[in-house]
Amino acid sequence: MGLFSGLIGNASQKDNSKVARDLEGILIAGEEVELAYVLVRDLIVFTEKRLILVDKQGVTGKKISYKSIPYPSISRFTVETSGHFDLDAELKIWISSAEEPAEVLQFKSDRNVVEIQQALAAAVLK
Repeated sequence: MGLFSGLIGNASQKDNSKVARDLEGILIAGEEVELAYVLVRDLIVFTEKRLILVDKQGVTGKKISYKSIPYPSISRFTVETSGHFDLDAELKIWISSAEEPAEVLQFKSDRNVVEIQQALAAAVLK
C-alpha cells in the first residue's frame, strides 16, 4: 500500500536510516534524520536542525533540488485538510516575514498531513 499511496499523492513514512544514507552528501557531520516522508518521488525530511525538502525533477528524477529550511527561520505554517469538494490537503510554510508562503505541499488526503504538521510544530516550537 505504501508505493500505491505514494503514487497517488499520499505521504508515507520512510525509513530514517535509508534516507540518511541517501542524503549523506547533504547532511552535516552529526546531523540525524528524525523523521522522513515520501510524497510521490519527493521527500520531506526532518532533522534536529532543519527541514529538508527533496524535489526530484524530470522524467528520470536524476535532477534533484534540495531545499533546506532551518527551523528558526520558519515564522508560521498552515494546514488545510480536504473537504467534500476540495479533495486535496495542503501544508504551507512561511519564512521570516515573507507575505507569500515559501513552500506549498499538496497531499491527496489528510492521512499524514496532520502528522507532518505535528512534526513541524514540534521542531519549530522547541
